[in-house]
Amino acid sequence: MVPAKIVIVGGGFAGVECARYLERHLRPEEAFVQLVTPDAGLLYLPLLPQVASGVLNPRSISVSLRRVLRRTEVVPGMAIGVDPDTRQCIVRRPSGGELALEYDHLVLAAGSITKTFDVPGLHEHGFGMKTLPEAMFLRDHVLRQLDVAAVRGEEDEDRERLNFVTIGAGYAGTETTAVLNKVTQAAARRYFPKLESSMVKWHLVTHGDRIMPELGERLGANCKKILAERGIELISGASAKEVTAHGVTLTNGRFIPTRTVLWTTGVAPSPLAGHLGADTDHGRIVACAELSVPSQPGVWACGDAAAVPDLAEGEDKICAPTAQHAMRQGRHLGKNLAATLRGEQLEPYKHPDLGMVVDLGGKDALARPLKIGLRGIPAQFVARGYHLMALRTLVARARVAFDWTVHGLSGDDFLRIGYGDYGTHTIGGFEQTGCYLAADEVPLLLKSLDQTA
Repeated sequence: MVPAKIVIVGGGFAGVECARYLERHLRPEEAFVQLVTPDAGLLYLPLLPQVASGVLNPRSISVSLRRVLRRTEVVPGMAIGVDPDTRQCIVRRPSGGELALEYDHLVLAAGSITKTFDVPGLHEHGFGMKTLPEAMFLRDHVLRQLDVAAVRGEEDEDRERLNFVTIGAGYAGTETTAVLNKVTQAAARRYFPKLESSMVKWHLVTHGDRIMPELGERLGANCKKILAERGIELISGASAKEVTAHGVTLTNGRFIPTRTVLWTTGVAPSPLAGHLGADTDHGRIVACAELSVPSQPGVWACGDAAAVPDLAEGEDKICAPTAQHAMRQGRHLGKNLAATLRGEQLEPYKHPDLGMVVDLGGKDALARPLKIGLRGIPAQFVARGYHLMALRTLVARARVAFDWTVHGLSGDDFLRIGYGDYGTHTIGGFEQTGCYLAADEVPLLLKSLDQTA
């Protein structure tokens, strides 16, 4: 019996959960599984804002894939192209050069990248919040603005440095703004006596008039109230029109002098979704409820890169690109893939939304478990309990719990490492969004690889 070659693209929630299921339920002679990922760690994205705020150590929210996966071959590199005709996936190695992986079954769980628009200056001067390096770099940059402004430069320059602007009031933007505002206000009061905390100003810009509509109207209003009490200005009905090194012009005509523009307006599916020739929905591959891709034999899709019917909400609904759906879809896809190899019946994916948790720092939190609205300490208990349970290993849970405890007892040292002192870092640079091939370039590169093999 020749083992089926299974290539999983993406080391996020969906890809790792799929690989874990296949390891546990398939024998080595049934399948050989390869997982393509640029990193050797599974990043727990919901806690990324707490890394930016210094509450959590970066290592605490990144779980080693080699600790989680035993039999899966982890292939380091970026999957930059897929050819469904020859059933090959092109991987760009970290050391340079490409290799082609053959597959019998391809699981596309490549996740998403930051959604950027054609905003002048955004790629040169904007900051993202999608990867661990971005979170660490943002923290360093923000604290550096306080360091420099504390020397008391020109008034206009100080205003630029102490104004911080977030574009996008979704989960990532709201949480990051709330926790970093808390950090900068505390730092100004405790360690920068020449700075008045009122000089430090955060602005949260949203295209609509609501914050995180998934929370519901009442909790959304509570969130607005908490932000206002902290001095965060909510600017509704606007977005960024132009970003420069010294400020941002909004679509409503307002100019805010700043050297920090955090861009969190949402995510876009991985560019690999366009390589299969399959139907897409706003860039996401249209998948069946069983998580297979129609008219693409041997191809499966799940997570942020896939448009999966949300049977719990109704057949016309699509599953939201959230961590809870990605984890459960990955596990369910593994189950259906194993069933396919054994000639068994597939089952449709159906999972009710468990709700949303938002940690705003300190005692402020909001949660909506099973549509029950909570705020304050009860919400904080639910939020942190959910995050601990969602982490993949006991080691990760212990590290996060330890970090929370130490930070609660000792506070923040407001220490920066120095990432922002060297060179220029951009959203595209951190997320490697310029690495992907165009669909018509894939056959040409495969031909050249065959000639050099």
